[in-house]
Amino acid sequence: MSDENRIIALEEQVAYLTKTVEELSDVVAQQERVLELAERRLGMLMEAEALRQSETDGSVPLADQRPPHW
Repeated sequence: MSDENRIIALEEQVAYLTKTVEELSDVVAQQERVLELAERRLGMLMEAEALRQSETDGSVPLADQRPPHW
């Protein structure tokens, strides 16, 4: 294999790896957005449930209580 062919093969590999890294970066960024949205929704649900519990029985919300095994 000549030096020119080796350089071309290496450039092709670098281009392929660069494209793969960019695609993976896009996937990670999208997953980060999905995770942030899920965390916000979970926080809202926990707040709503804590409010519902405090309104119905006037006790400390379950999320703020220690587990029975402590």
